[in-house]
Amino acid sequence: MAKEFLYRGKNLEELNKLDVREFAKFLPSRKKRSVLRQFDKIEAFVKRCKKKIEKKKKIRVHARNIIIVPQLIGLTIFIHSGKEFQPVTIIPEMLGHYLGEFVLTRQKVEHSAPGIGATRSSAALSVK
Repeated sequence: MAKEFLYRGKNLEELNKLDVREFAKFLPSRKKRSVLRQFDKIEAFVKRCKKKIEKKKKIRVHARNIIIVPQLIGLTIFIHSGKEFQPVTIIPEMLGHYLGEFVLTRQKVEHSAPGIGATRSSAALSVK
């Protein structure tokens, strides 16, 4: 038996009925302020996603500061990492987070052996 997902006491069906401004009331203060300031941008993004799904196209986005709302659950969105677009499937636990939180912009640094001139002893070696 799967546990029903609740966000601040509301299930997904109730959250999907809410528009972006009403959903903002359930968010923490910083994100609520962000949603209320850019609600038109978020609504336009949701509308654009629905059009792309109808045409069976990939949803690609550079805007990493969009907050995930209930209408986006279940979609696969390709989010720009600064170099490439990485696919992210939106799940209910992501509600209220920014899109950019799920795509890393920095890679792990892997160092190899030091080069010539990196240490005092290697400076005396010939370059030939």
